[in-house]
Amino acid sequence: MKRETFLRHLRKHRCFLKREGASHSLWMNPANGVMEAVPRHAEISDGLCRKICKDFKIPYLY
Repeated sequence: MKRETFLRHLRKHRCFLKREGASHSLWMNPANGVMEAVPRHAEISDGLCRKICKDFKIPYLY
C-alpha cells in the first residue's frame, strides 16, 4: 500500500504524528495511548499495515 494512503487512513481515525525518526515515523492514537512506528518507505506491506491498525484498534483500510 502507498504510504500516503495509509497515513491518510491513520489521520482519518484521529491518529497523529508524534515525531519523525531517521527511518520511521512515530504515530500515536490518543484514544488508547498506543504509539507505533511507521516506516518511511514509499510502499508499506499490507501485513504491516494490518498489524499497525490492529495495534491502534482501528479498522483496516481494505
